[in-house]
Amino acid sequence: MNPLSTLLVIDRLEVGPVSVEPNRLTAPYTVSKGDATASTDFAYRFEEDVFDPDDPASRNLACLMAAQVALNYGLFCEQIVFHGEFDAVDRKFLSEMAANTAREIYVKKLLEPNPFLTPETRVPTIKQDEYLQAELVFPDAELKAPSASDARFRADEAERMAVLSSGGKDSLLSYGLLKEMGFDTHAVFVNESGRHWYTALNAYRFLRDTQPDTTARVWTSSDRVFSWMLRHLPLVREDFARRRSDEYPIRLWTVGVFLFGALPILAKRGLGHLVIGDEYDTSRRVKHEGIPHYDGLYDQSRFFDERLTRYYRRKGWPFVQYSLLRQLSELLIEKTLIERYPDLHRHQVSCHATHLEDERALPCGRCEKCRRIVGMHLALGADPKACGYPEDSIPECVENLSRHGVHTETAGARQLAWILVDKGTIDKKTPFGATAREHPEVLQLRFHSEVSPIDAIPAFLRRPLYGILLEHANGAVERRGRQWASFELLDRMPSDVGRSSYRFGELTWPLAKERLKTTDTALLPVGAIEQHGPHLPLDTDTFDAVYLADEVARGCSDPKPLVLPAIAYGVSYHHDEFPGTLSISPETLSRMVYEIGMSAARHGVIKLIIINGHGGNGPTLQYAAQMINRDAHIFTCVDSGETSDADIADLTDTRNDVHAGEVETSTSLATRPELVDMSLAKKAVPRFSSQYLDFSSRLRIEWYAHTGKLSKSGVLGDPTKASREKGERYWELMIGHLVNFVEQIKGMSLAEIHERRQ
Repeated sequence: MNPLSTLLVIDRLEVGPVSVEPNRLTAPYTVSKGDATASTDFAYRFEEDVFDPDDPASRNLACLMAAQVALNYGLFCEQIVFHGEFDAVDRKFLSEMAANTAREIYVKKLLEPNPFLTPETRVPTIKQDEYLQAELVFPDAELKAPSASDARFRADEAERMAVLSSGGKDSLLSYGLLKEMGFDTHAVFVNESGRHWYTALNAYRFLRDTQPDTTARVWTSSDRVFSWMLRHLPLVREDFARRRSDEYPIRLWTVGVFLFGALPILAKRGLGHLVIGDEYDTSRRVKHEGIPHYDGLYDQSRFFDERLTRYYRRKGWPFVQYSLLRQLSELLIEKTLIERYPDLHRHQVSCHATHLEDERALPCGRCEKCRRIVGMHLALGADPKACGYPEDSIPECVENLSRHGVHTETAGARQLAWILVDKGTIDKKTPFGATAREHPEVLQLRFHSEVSPIDAIPAFLRRPLYGILLEHANGAVERRGRQWASFELLDRMPSDVGRSSYRFGELTWPLAKERLKTTDTALLPVGAIEQHGPHLPLDTDTFDAVYLADEVARGCSDPKPLVLPAIAYGVSYHHDEFPGTLSISPETLSRMVYEIGMSAARHGVIKLIIINGHGGNGPTLQYAAQMINRDAHIFTCVDSGETSDADIADLTDTRNDVHAGEVETSTSLATRPELVDMSLAKKAVPRFSSQYLDFSSRLRIEWYAHTGKLSKSGVLGDPTKASREKGERYWELMIGHLVNFVEQIKGMSLAEIHERRQ
């Protein structure tokens, strides 16, 4: 018998079908129990048009947005049915997040004390692999995986920023930092109307009035759906709405609701970076009676950022998600905001029960968040009235702080108490005062290999960001064993490590050492020096392999894969009849690739992607990759165009276009038109005596022929049909597919790569 079967109080929760309009989506949530059903609508509404209802990519994103609230109920439903268009990547993501959230809710809301549960609710502590009880059902036809060239989800520029904004100190500081560093920064507010919206109201109005072109608001009815769902959970008290608490009754997947609400804005405006405002103590891995979990903070953790970024990349979306503040305590965040951005600080609202006075949102002055914010202001020598606390509320906050303390990391709470006791603001004999201990690291930038590593943000941000933060922090420390040790942070930020540091040959050995600490993926371009007809240069294959590797690295998120120096010569004996061809033997090429791969593995490369620019190299490179895999036990693969061949074939007019024809001439016109002599380009399409020998046949065999026996010019194809426009499209496809592949691979461990999928 399932010991948790008593929690299965809903037979079926159905989400959708989703109705999509240019500026909104609506999805019914339907709960079924026996013969009874009930429904409510979940909605998002935008202040601008963001959807194209006729576009499958828009509808797919709308379906994903509609699904987010449901991820909180996998512990309580027999089935959750997601109507709409989802691809395999979506289904895997939703299943994983539902499973993780079920575990978190089981521990944080059912095993730990929860004032919203009925007195008779008793849940046994059970250790098991998975707590997701719902069967996730996707009844509609599976959506085809998105194309790598889908322009709907491509960022205009890699360094355009969106800040998920709430009116709290974290998002305000993130916004101020990015603006000061000179980035095109958009504040995207996603919230429910009503009291939740009050916390964001002051900041939203200020930025809307001063930065109207880069401020956006997204309205959602998520809070109403959350409350509606509680009425279908008999383990929750009927009077839950009247009970006061700093926590929600049953929900832990909430940031996802806001993040997915922001994605249509990012897609429309071409914003590549999604910055959230989470701090040092939100990335936790703990155990409750032997059950490992994330302490209810998974969707505010570094692990969540990295999982979402991998998901975006697997979808073919150019988004990367992270926080600028992982190294900061909330006390240091407040300090930096107060000292550096007073115009933003005065709009901060951090309160569980905000109210309006004269159209301005003000904190209640009584909840846990209020006493924490007031306590931090007083500890920092700042005036809480600057962000809306009335004079008469401050003594009450101090009194409540003295009695009840704060809900934050232990070191942060102790340091806050230590400062307030030292200032005489609270008495050492009070419950909170008695906890006072000095923890100087709380006012320093803390770097921890798991929680807050240096490379948790893109490389181009590190030096300018850390330079600003060090003006307000008392230095930087890193975790060594059980101790915090000081170090010179900016010495770890070489000025020339940045946008171009993916080119391995351009690094010094100290820079290579640093890059190999953060990057375990390398691209090895391999080409050839051989004839390409009378109209193309001899180094076409080598140039194309290097160009593709560079563009793929440039298109990847940080940390970017390393591009190793190219091998310029290939197995080209079949072109020997034509002057200019310089060939090496398969034995020589395979040995060279093998030794480069083995050496790279010794320095920390565990994922080697060989980018082959010459088809004749294929068998040799596959052999070398097998030997590297055998001896170094790393992931090694060869791409000779397989990731994009099918798409390119669909755009190409010429059959048997395999050498110096329509495709290669077009790609050269797009990159090096000055080296292409179209006056000498002539059609030379081979015809074969058997369909099994035909290069374009589905039934072809692999065979080897000397080019001179098939073509007098060295051309196998029709270069007269080439154009720069076609070449640009070909490059877009090749680069897009390989970026998606590399993003997936570089975000996986070797165990994940080899994991068997059902």
